[in-house]
Amino acid sequence: MAQCVQSVQEFVQDSFVPMVAVLCSEEAERVTRKNNLNFAELLRPFCRLTSEGHIRDPNNQLQVVKNLRICVNNLVTSPTTTSTSPSPAQRQLLSDVVLSCQPQESAVTNVVMAGDYELNFSDDCVKASTPWYSVWRETLLEIKTSKYSSVTTPWFEAYRENFLQSMPASDHEFLNHYLACLLVVSSTEAVPVEQFLKLSQEQHRIQHSGEYTNPKWFIPNTLKYYVLLHDMCEGDEQRADLVYEDMKQRYGSQGCYLLKMNSRTFSANVDEQIPDPWSQYLHKNNLHNQDVFDDPAPTVNSAAVETIISRPEVDGNYSAEKADEMSSSLERHPLQLDSSMANLHNLSAVHADLKKGAKDSNSPACAAGSHGACLTLNDHDYIRQFIQEFTFRGLLPHIEKTIRQLNDQLVSRKGLSRSLFTATKKWFGGGKAPEKSISEPKSTCGLLYPPEAPELQIRKMADLCLLVQHYDLAYSCYHTAKKDFLSDQAMLYAAGALEMAAVSAFLQGGASRPYPAHYMDTAIQTYRDVCKNMVLAERCALLSAEILKSQGKYSDAATLLIKMTSEDSDLRSALLLEQAAHCFINMRNPMVRKFAFHMILSGHRFSKAGQRRHALRCYCQAMQVYKERGWSLAEDHINFTIGRQSFTLRQPEDAVTAFRQILINDSRQTAKQQGAFLREYLYVYKSVLGGNEVSLPQLPLPCIHSSATRVYFGHERRLAEGEKQAATHVSLDQEYDQDLSAMWCHLEEQLVASANGGVVPGNFQPTQCCLNSQTDNLRHPLAVVEEPIIVEVTFRNPLKVSLALSSLSLLWRFTVDGSSSSNEMTEETITNEETSAVGMTQKDDIVTSETIQEFHLGPEETKMARLKLLPHRTGQLNIVAVVYNLAAGSSGEMASSTEDQQTLDLMVRGKQDLNILGPRLNLTKEDKMSVRHGPDRRLNPIITPPMPLMEVFFLQFPTALLCGEIRKAYVEFCNVSGVALCGLRVVSTHAAFFTFGSQATTPLSPTSAENCSAYKTLATPLQRTSEATESLVSADDFRQPSGVIEIPIDGSILQPGQSTQLPLWLRGPDQEGVHEINFLFYYESAEKGLKISHRVLRHTVFICASRSLSIQASACRSSVPPHHCLDEKGSSGTLVFIDVENINTNEGGVREFHIVQVSSSSQHWRLHKYINPNKDKECKLGSRERAKLCFRAARCKPSEATSKAVEKYTFSDLSLGNEQIISSTTPCGDFFFRCLTLETQEACGASSRISSVSRSQGSVPSENRSSDLTDIAKECSELDLNIIVIWKAYVVEDNKQLILEGQLHVALQTIGKEASSLTAKEEAQEMVLLKFKSDLPPPVILPSAEFCQLIKTNLHYPETCTHPFVQESLCLVPVTLTLSNCSLAQVDVIIDLRHKSTSPESLEVHSSFAWVGQTQYKLQLKPKEVLCLTLQACFLQAGVYNLNTPRVFAKPSEQSTMCETSQQTATPALIVISDA
Repeated sequence: MAQCVQSVQEFVQDSFVPMVAVLCSEEAERVTRKNNLNFAELLRPFCRLTSEGHIRDPNNQLQVVKNLRICVNNLVTSPTTTSTSPSPAQRQLLSDVVLSCQPQESAVTNVVMAGDYELNFSDDCVKASTPWYSVWRETLLEIKTSKYSSVTTPWFEAYRENFLQSMPASDHEFLNHYLACLLVVSSTEAVPVEQFLKLSQEQHRIQHSGEYTNPKWFIPNTLKYYVLLHDMCEGDEQRADLVYEDMKQRYGSQGCYLLKMNSRTFSANVDEQIPDPWSQYLHKNNLHNQDVFDDPAPTVNSAAVETIISRPEVDGNYSAEKADEMSSSLERHPLQLDSSMANLHNLSAVHADLKKGAKDSNSPACAAGSHGACLTLNDHDYIRQFIQEFTFRGLLPHIEKTIRQLNDQLVSRKGLSRSLFTATKKWFGGGKAPEKSISEPKSTCGLLYPPEAPELQIRKMADLCLLVQHYDLAYSCYHTAKKDFLSDQAMLYAAGALEMAAVSAFLQGGASRPYPAHYMDTAIQTYRDVCKNMVLAERCALLSAEILKSQGKYSDAATLLIKMTSEDSDLRSALLLEQAAHCFINMRNPMVRKFAFHMILSGHRFSKAGQRRHALRCYCQAMQVYKERGWSLAEDHINFTIGRQSFTLRQPEDAVTAFRQILINDSRQTAKQQGAFLREYLYVYKSVLGGNEVSLPQLPLPCIHSSATRVYFGHERRLAEGEKQAATHVSLDQEYDQDLSAMWCHLEEQLVASANGGVVPGNFQPTQCCLNSQTDNLRHPLAVVEEPIIVEVTFRNPLKVSLALSSLSLLWRFTVDGSSSSNEMTEETITNEETSAVGMTQKDDIVTSETIQEFHLGPEETKMARLKLLPHRTGQLNIVAVVYNLAAGSSGEMASSTEDQQTLDLMVRGKQDLNILGPRLNLTKEDKMSVRHGPDRRLNPIITPPMPLMEVFFLQFPTALLCGEIRKAYVEFCNVSGVALCGLRVVSTHAAFFTFGSQATTPLSPTSAENCSAYKTLATPLQRTSEATESLVSADDFRQPSGVIEIPIDGSILQPGQSTQLPLWLRGPDQEGVHEINFLFYYESAEKGLKISHRVLRHTVFICASRSLSIQASACRSSVPPHHCLDEKGSSGTLVFIDVENINTNEGGVREFHIVQVSSSSQHWRLHKYINPNKDKECKLGSRERAKLCFRAARCKPSEATSKAVEKYTFSDLSLGNEQIISSTTPCGDFFFRCLTLETQEACGASSRISSVSRSQGSVPSENRSSDLTDIAKECSELDLNIIVIWKAYVVEDNKQLILEGQLHVALQTIGKEASSLTAKEEAQEMVLLKFKSDLPPPVILPSAEFCQLIKTNLHYPETCTHPFVQESLCLVPVTLTLSNCSLAQVDVIIDLRHKSTSPESLEVHSSFAWVGQTQYKLQLKPKEVLCLTLQACFLQAGVYNLNTPRVFAKPSEQSTMCETSQQTATPALIVISDA
């Protein structure tokens, strides 16, 4: 907004100042020209008085005149009449003034806060616009604390100042009429007095001859002030003094002055710095300074010269053509004097001087600071003193005298009552004054008064009072004149009186009279609508707007300025709209969007006016409001306009930036409009690049999602070859999964620990073949020389039109590692940017870059491009950018050849940097308070020396298996690199799924053929025995303690190009469903000391497991007494029952299952004998059929239970078919030990979870049960027998019968507790509710199951007994009760023979049977002791009786507080009593 250095009062006051004309002799003009100035220009910096002046009003009251400024101009005559609109020359000069005044590019940026907006303005200075800050110096002190602040608009100030000074003098007002005339003659004239006489006569002729309508004079008796100019370097000072004395005698001491100047020669004291106060005045283009003299004193038009010389070069380079244009406009100026050919000749000379001055920039006249070169500081003081003397002793007394004369004339002519005079006019003469003749012309805005009309005399007196700051009297006169003019319907005069009345009221100050804004509004409306005089309306609006802004009425000021916009002047409309926009931003509640909208309107009008720089500035300021606020269409329009204006102003970089913003934003434009934007952008970009394509520019399209960039290190895997199935490893087609990555890292840690003696090295880093935004990218990845690096870049086309990319490749920088001949390390940085820019051959000897010739992106499409690099040397590689050719895609399939050619013409080559931000840091306080990102080095790999590269292929690898099915496959390892590999290992998430076999436990030569079986088999004799075949195996031959399997290859080294094939046994998972099984292969280089210690290869398979058999096994103690059941090997018997059910529902075409063998493996127990009631009948199971198998188990031989056999397992094989499978060899033994290890780990984990839960619950045992007693009780029931059930399945597939085989495992741990091959699913723990009441007392703790089997009981009695009940009613039968202590502790036993049953049925059954003799016993058994008791059973009648009624209670003797536990009884003991 326009902010003057002076206050608004000073601005308005300086807009109306006394006008003084200057007439110089030719010699006097020559004297002043030594300073590169004419006389009027010489006086201009000193025209403001520094001291106060005084005048007396008609009432003889003294009035103080402060800070008065006068306007001194050369006399310019013109015969033309006053126009109601600016002439073309005036318009051109005002346009040039605005054009020449531009914001400084290096100015300090000012930030204006408006709500949540921050608006930056780069202008000259900042000043407050609040009403309480009127002094600029105070404003500078308070600007930091004031929220009402705005920026200056110096172009508007310059326009306003030049507009006001170029206001033509009009007949309805006298403010621009000359009050005095300075007649200047040099002392070097022969007869100076005669020159004064000539100049006086010339002035009189110009004023009174009637030839010229311009200039206009205030009163007929114009003040003439005679100035004698003395050149101190040339003239005679004494002669000048004598001439001055003569002048005082002729004109009086009040009417003449001797001005001495040029005290300093041009060559003397060159180094002395003399201030140049003229430069700030001479750069302004105003029409009043264009002076052409009449015949008596022809001079050079210095104002025209200053117009060109002093113009700052802000809008391009001003050339000679511009000077020609300006000088030609001056020649056509309507206010210049054209009465003689001499003046035309002088103007032609001026024209020539202009051209010369424009071309010769080194001339002294053009040099900065060349004004006043012959003047000293004393001369400056002389000029200042002259102005003060002229004003105080000449001008002010003349004005005072004129005011008195006008006042006397008005009083004498109109008498005391103006109202009576007006009434007389209405009665006798109508509305016209009697002085006016009927033939006088009328204007469209009312009457034209003659000069001597009393209304004009009042106006003249008011103007004089306004000029000398007597605002109170001026307001009264204006107010009186206003009434007269309105009564006469002289609208032009009335509007002028209203305007000046409002100005006078404002300048009075204080609270005596408020500013009448409605006066100004009426005046503007009258000027514009009635009088059609836009010049006066504009002046009125400019004054009123500044006054309203000074009072804080920004809304009213904005409304006023907007009303003044019209189609007749684009420049005026643009400037006023801009000021209105600044009013909106400076309101107490800033209206930011209105500011932006009116800045857009202003920019549009600036553009129409040819002010492209100002138009560009307005659009840029408006963009600050619309940017990133969701106004996408407005942003596009503004950016498009900024781009075009910048390109027209030869600012292609800014144009590119603006067009770039249109393309990168999510535009809502139509596809057609977006295509136009794209073509415009490409055209501008191509013009910016020109022929300079050495450095690649940044392209905005397509958008690159940098964080989604993925980098893959290594070769792409070969596809399957025939029956070979390649390892899946890692590829860019796989999605990244955090859990899977953690799983692979855990597997790699196991492998590394196995290779390093069970310890993971401290510098271990997991292998990452594919890097993305979720991987750890803090360290430089390691790549291998001669192995490709694939970079996947994600492109997104935000436009609705397709894009055509071509020659797409990567830009890189490479730092080569090497050693010179002097063994000093040297580094050399190489880049391919230069070759990529000009399309030269790539530097393939360092890094080979793959190029994608064509890459099309459809409308709003997101697409990935995979770019490959192949490094050939070791060093540091930095992938920095993507380079490509960008062009608009064809609009349709039938695109014409012309469109294709245009597309090629609009193709530009550029790049986009791949800048990837690392993870945000959040460790320190500084990180949390600010936004900091860590490094992301996925694009900065280190190229290492060659490493081995292995590929793995699988043959005959199944995708579907039955649960427990054994299948034999083959795996092939190939070394495809030039380096030998060793240390081959593998680890899997399912260790029990596969085995490579154990060579130590495989029979060398089986006695019979294997029948293509995966097992090692031996033929069995036809007469099968029920006895088991036993073998003793060490667990160390099968177990893998860490789960890592060392792959047995010949020589442990795989040479370059060599491959080897190994068998691989697979076993279907025990749980049905789809299983994801992961393998991780590990290998090392035969060369040690490399940066990459090892490499890994991943493989993932999915196995679909179908249901096969369900095995339920249980064990119970035999009822046979120990001394009866001892076999020949001396073992006591335990029965094992195995229930086998076919749960396969014909999945996979399975017809039936055959149980071919049951084996056992344990350190303490073994299956001893198969009890087969069906003799030789095979065990076959169809769908949903079950079978029950019974076996006798016995403890291992005592000789085997030595210390040497602690870690050895006894395998016992019971074949149910025609061949025996050696279960202790591969693969049966391998899978058994794999499953055993997993079950052991799970059991340990479950026990640790249970113990942790019990600890967390804080349970405290209520009884003092000792752990050793619990262990003793457990040992009674522990069995620890592992059952292996081997089966064959007959499958029909493709009309062929196949035989599948497999094995299932059941672990029997406890006697009496059933075990299953199908593990039950763990039930989720129920949520524990929050309790608010105290818990109930703990219930009585029941004895645990271990204490129910301390004592084993047996009853021995005759099965039948014949007794003659007729002869003897009672039958006594002896029964022996055998008690066996199964524990290793002393046990207290209580035997109760009494019947406790109270039901009628039981009473009826037992009514004829009773135990006689002692019916309760309390005994104590030593560890492993067997005790026999003889009992007597009494029968009353014949029948069948159950003798198993004694109840046995037992407890360990050392446990005193514990009650006895009822012991588990045997099966019913039936006896048959018959009558004889």
